[in-house]
Amino acid sequence: MTTNEIAQQVIDEFANFDEWLDKYAYLIDLGKDCPTIDERHKTEANLIKGCQSRVWLNCDYRDGRLFFQADSDALITRGIITLLIRVLDGQTPSDIMNADLSFIDAIGLREHLSPTRSNGLTSMVKQMKMYALAYSMKQPTNQTSSEQ
Repeated sequence: MTTNEIAQQVIDEFANFDEWLDKYAYLIDLGKDCPTIDERHKTEANLIKGCQSRVWLNCDYRDGRLFFQADSDALITRGIITLLIRVLDGQTPSDIMNADLSFIDAIGLREHLSPTRSNGLTSMVKQMKMYALAYSMKQPTNQTSSEQ
């Protein structure tokens, strides 16, 4: 699926909720369901700067595509990174760099976050796109970010 198709699924899911408290509860549920990152990837190098919570993001590059794993010490933040991973995981670096992430605003996420969490969201997106930029010139291999 393309990033736009996955983003549309997210928009459709959030449209099922009338109240933002329900949307927050959904984000928390997503955070609870987020697969945990391997402890060896919870390093300072994988810590996203600019987030209110501690957020670790690891990226694997295989066969020309990027695969993300993440964790956070806050469930809402873990839910947010889970949404981003859902849209960007398994995509090519080019697709990630060019991804239209307007679903974030379409579901009202940015406007309902505190300023510090909104800055954290921006930092998460920036880090994922930086991985895509870094890998955009590579040939397909089976390396992870921590092996480089």
